Amino acid sequence: MMNADYLQRIGNLIRDARKHRGWTQQQLADVLNTSQSAVNRIERGHQNLSLEMLARIGEALDSQIVSLGSGPTHLRVSGPTALSGSISVKTSKNAGVALLCASLLNRGRTTLRRVARIEEVNRLLEVLESIGVRTRWLNDDNDLELVPPAELDLSAIDAGAARRTRSIIMFLGPLLHRMQHFELPYAGGCDLGTRTVEPHMTALRPFGLEVKATEGSYRSSVHGDTAPVRPIVLTERGDTVTENALMAAALHPGTTVIRNASSNYMVQDLCFFLEKLGVQVEGIGTTTLKVTGRQSIDVDVDYAPSEDPIEAMSLLAAAIVTDSEITICRVPIEFLEIELSVLEEMGFLYERSEEYLATNGQTRLVDLTTRHSVLHSPIDKIHPMPFPGLNIDNLPFFAVIAAVAQGKTMLHDWVYENRAIYLTELTKLGGRVTLLDPHRVMIEGPTYWSGAEIVCPPALRPAVVILLAMLASKGTSVLRSVYVINRGYEDLAERLNELGAQIETFHDV
Repeated sequence: MMNADYLQRIGNLIRDARKHRGWTQQQLADVLNTSQSAVNRIERGHQNLSLEMLARIGEALDSQIVSLGSGPTHLRVSGPTALSGSISVKTSKNAGVALLCASLLNRGRTTLRRVARIEEVNRLLEVLESIGVRTRWLNDDNDLELVPPAELDLSAIDAGAARRTRSIIMFLGPLLHRMQHFELPYAGGCDLGTRTVEPHMTALRPFGLEVKATEGSYRSSVHGDTAPVRPIVLTERGDTVTENALMAAALHPGTTVIRNASSNYMVQDLCFFLEKLGVQVEGIGTTTLKVTGRQSIDVDVDYAPSEDPIEAMSLLAAAIVTDSEITICRVPIEFLEIELSVLEEMGFLYERSEEYLATNGQTRLVDLTTRHSVLHSPIDKIHPMPFPGLNIDNLPFFAVIAAVAQGKTMLHDWVYENRAIYLTELTKLGGRVTLLDPHRVMIEGPTYWSGAEIVCPPALRPAVVILLAMLASKGTSVLRSVYVINRGYEDLAERLNELGAQIETFHDV
């Protein structure tokens, strides 16, 4: 029998994971074949739960609330920590995911170098293998080989794995040229699915694709011999929307113009990959892309995605919050220039090497060495913008940075509903974070951090922000159920330990 306190903590975790997914209690109840009132009792901690029910809830919400056998993974952090040494940034998670989807364009062998070995990638590989693609890790450097079958078998798709990745929607662009009718599973209720797919339809309808978001799947049909007759204007400058349009254009033998395209880092990596497949792409790095595709693509291709600017920002924030001097190697500088300018305005001191090229031969890298700095709040609020503005995924890191700066800093997260709420968890460690509305927080520093036990929020970047604050916190902190961090980072705790952090991974007995 679980005690009331433990049930309440589990209920809070389930509630947060449900809200992060965008579901109502009724939508979760429908998936679990139970009632809305039962879900309400569970979330209030008034319902005993079997391990089987916990596992079902975890699978439905894509949250490792429980993993039968080992249980959820937790982190114990001893602080405060001073970091030292050097660390290299790993390759981009978002580029790796896009390239796995883009491999479906190619009938030949695709080899990707130094792929981020994270949970999101693992789920996509399970989906690809289920439809007939042979995948093989080649070595300890995380080089990955993908060999497609002559014909993909969508009827055998691993629906469970597909529902646990938000990237499955990027199969639409490559697949629309390969079959007239197909279904793809998605995670979420019908309304959520419709909202998610509509910007993609603006990009893909000109190629003849129609999609109905039914309960649990995208039902797709393709009207043959349909091709864009004028430029495609994206209704939102989204990364995955742009990638879908690019992949659809790659197998259209004519020329497609895409306007209001994202020029972000993962989109650029996809463009460079498409060029290796023989597709012509003009305007890389701008918001207008001109793509001349091919009737078919059958080549053996070898490509190395560039480094991840969000991981680089994570490591910068770790150095700043612990006031440590470390060297961060292989930083993709063109995707961090605004962030560094804001940090310089706040008093951040660092040194940077001369620029050199990433393995893809295109992306500009530098090595950054952080220096002891006394920070103050910026003159204006900090808010994200599409590239080349401050990256939306980097905004949460400024919460923990602002917390160690003198003065008040406002963060305005206008893109996501409610993500700012998770940043208020920093108050449990001593931060002074005031939620102004679902999009804005005010942070006052400096902060005298002290250890606490916190359940990991279901949003990736705020979860990492809390872990970084724990590095600077006096005493012992515990971050519970960190599956969400493992979705987006490879061995983050172990790599921070190599810089001198004291982070212990453990499971409940």
